[in-house]
Amino acid sequence: MTSWATRFRLQQYAKASLWIVPLFGLVLGVALAEAASAVDGASWLPKTWDYSASTASSVLSSVVGAMIALLGFVVTIGVLVIQQATGTLSPRYMRLWYRDRLQKAVLATFTGTFAFAYTLLRSIETNSVPNLGVTLAGIAVSVSLLLLLIYLNRFTHNLRPVAIADIVGRLGEQVLDHVAAHVRSNAAPGGAPRTAGPVTRIRSERGGVIQALDAPGMVSLAERHDCVFVLATSVGDFVPPGGTLVEIHGGASVPDPRRVTGLLALGAERTIEQDPAFALRILVDIAIRALSPAVNDPTTAVQVLNHIEAFLHAVGRAGIRGQYVLADERGRPRLVLPGRPWENYLELAVTEIRDYGATSVQICRRLRALLEGLLAALPDDCGPGIRAELDLLDDAVERAFADAPRRADARTADPQGIGGRRRQDAPPDVSPPGEPGP
Repeated sequence: MTSWATRFRLQQYAKASLWIVPLFGLVLGVALAEAASAVDGASWLPKTWDYSASTASSVLSSVVGAMIALLGFVVTIGVLVIQQATGTLSPRYMRLWYRDRLQKAVLATFTGTFAFAYTLLRSIETNSVPNLGVTLAGIAVSVSLLLLLIYLNRFTHNLRPVAIADIVGRLGEQVLDHVAAHVRSNAAPGGAPRTAGPVTRIRSERGGVIQALDAPGMVSLAERHDCVFVLATSVGDFVPPGGTLVEIHGGASVPDPRRVTGLLALGAERTIEQDPAFALRILVDIAIRALSPAVNDPTTAVQVLNHIEAFLHAVGRAGIRGQYVLADERGRPRLVLPGRPWENYLELAVTEIRDYGATSVQICRRLRALLEGLLAALPDDCGPGIRAELDLLDDAVERAFADAPRRADARTADPQGIGGRRRQDAPPDVSPPGEPGP
């Protein structure tokens, strides 16, 4: 029986694979071709569907050649996407791009149409022509062209950094909501358990990033052995070979280490399934790429900051903590998970953008608007971290701008960076009507 971690890795491979779905399309095309040949000569087929052997052979040969050409065209687009993602976006985004269902549907349709037409070619004889199959091949080509146009339209629009930031941000918020809902529904009522008794450490046989864990499975295993599992590192962290994965506190018996490690999936890089901070990492990568001297596009960074701000609002409302305790069905604590506190998300979101964009008035003004908006909208316990980031932003502006007028300009909050409604540091004029202001 395969472990949960093995099944998770297989699912990740299947989601990122570009050949599994097209392979199914290839097999389905052959099967449909055989079925179409079986009904050849049926009396219910329209007479307008009759083809000569030479016409049918020409049509099917053209379909085969066209599908091969279209497959090459889609592969070329994929290469261009990889070049743009690694050059101006973030290589981390490629892990999400490989999973696009439309791209896999296009490839499956092309391979299926190719296999369908190629299989029918061998059944053409002087007195036997697969009329139904030739007509269906024409319909399949029309569907393939329509999907190709939809594919081109989608990726032409979605390859813009701002569009990608919107996709990644919304995906991160969905993961955040899902993880938060699971933690709330299984949280231990008494909080952190009192860990007493012997401690057994389960170590990693090989290094890797913790991609995900089976929390219900770990709770069930801990309940079976009457112990408490304490995860040593967070999802998304790298664990070196021999590093501690789980600490087992107490218990009537010690679980098999292979059963425990089988509930933790390690891999070469982070995934977004249980790691919403990975989405924020991608957003920051796109923003700092735009701020690099080679690109020098602070407006794109400002637009990405819009989606970063929306994500931070979602994090602040989720009420995240630095530690989570999950309980079994009887309410007994069984699993302790390290979380990412609010300050970690905030630091990840603004630190590098502030460092790389400190000399840009546009970035400084947009960052201030972001931080002041968070300070006004989020709960009070988020305030200290936000104020600390505002102080760091002031220090960066002080170092980057030597003259007082430019410093004052850079310290003005502007939701558009430059050109938006500005929030001045000075209090507004509240003089009574009819009296001049100061």
